[in-house]
Amino acid sequence: MATSMTRTFGALRSVTYSSLKNAEFPQDVRHPGPLFLPVRTKKRYFMPPAVGLKGKKEENPELKARAAGIVFRQQYLERPINIACSAGVFDPYIPPEGDARVSALSKEGLKQRTEQIRQSAASQLAIRKIKEHDSQFSTKTFAEQAQEIFTEAHNALIHFNRERLHSLVTERCYPEMTRGNRYKTIRWKFIESLEAPRVVHARCPDMVTKGNLYGQVTVRMHSKQTLAIYDRFGRLMLGSEEQPKDVLEYLVIERHLINPYSRWRLHGKIVPSWAPPKDPVIMTVAIPGPELKPWEEFDALNYEVPKPAAVQWNK
Repeated sequence: MATSMTRTFGALRSVTYSSLKNAEFPQDVRHPGPLFLPVRTKKRYFMPPAVGLKGKKEENPELKARAAGIVFRQQYLERPINIACSAGVFDPYIPPEGDARVSALSKEGLKQRTEQIRQSAASQLAIRKIKEHDSQFSTKTFAEQAQEIFTEAHNALIHFNRERLHSLVTERCYPEMTRGNRYKTIRWKFIESLEAPRVVHARCPDMVTKGNLYGQVTVRMHSKQTLAIYDRFGRLMLGSEEQPKDVLEYLVIERHLINPYSRWRLHGKIVPSWAPPKDPVIMTVAIPGPELKPWEEFDALNYEVPKPAAVQWNK
C-alpha cells in the first residue's frame, strides 16, 4: 500500500509541475487552493456490548467501575405505595362455622352468639373512632349502604364502566375484580336479600404514621344472585342466568378517615375456610382436525377424534 501511494504522489507531482511550466499566468495571479487527497484510513467497527457475551461469565459492573476510578451510583429499590387505601384487611373477621345454616335458637347458635358478643369490644372502640371522623356513620343504616355499593360496583363491572368502578372500589380491590375478564361476557343480577345485611366487625387501623387512620367495616350479606360468564366464542363457562343461587358474603368496606373528601368503597371479601369449593370452569379447547387442502371440505360425520397414546407415569 505504501508503494502505491508513493507512485500516486509522484505522478501527481510531475503532472502539476508540467502544467504550471507550460501555462502562462500573469504575475498578479494568486496560487490555487491546497490540494486534498482522500487517504484510506483504518476501518473502525462498532461492537455493541451485548455481542459476544454468550457463554461468558457476567462481570460485576460495580467492581469494573471501581477499577476504572468511576463512582458507581447507588441504586435504591423503591416500591410505590398508595395511601388512599390500605394494603389489606387488618384483623379479618373469622365467620363462625355453619353460619346461615345453624339456627340461633339451637345450642351451637347460642354459643356462636355469645362469642360474637365477647369479641365485639374491639369493634365498639373502632366504631367510636370512626364516628369521630364521620359523624353520619351508623351501624343501622351502614349495612344497607354497603349493599348498594356492592350492587352498583358489580353493575359497573358487567358494563365495563371503569370510571364508575374506580369510585366504588379501592385501588387494591380493582385489579382483583377485573383480572381475567378480558374477552369475556359477564351476566350478573341481584335478585333479593334473604336476610337483612348487618355489620359484624369493625376495625380502625393506622398506616405509615400514627394519625393516618383507615376505617374498615365488615358487613354480612345473605342474598340470592345469578351469575353467568361466557367466553369470547359465546360459550358458557360458569354459572347460569336462569338458576339463582343463595350467596353468603362478608364484604369489607373501607374509608380513609383523615381525608375529608374520601368515601366508603368496597375493599375486599372474606372467604371462610369452611366455605364449599367453587364450581369448575368449563374451558373451550380446540380439537385437532385433519389437514385439508384448499379444494377439500371437512366431513364432521365421518371423522373420528384421535385418542391420545397411553403414557406410563408414576407419582
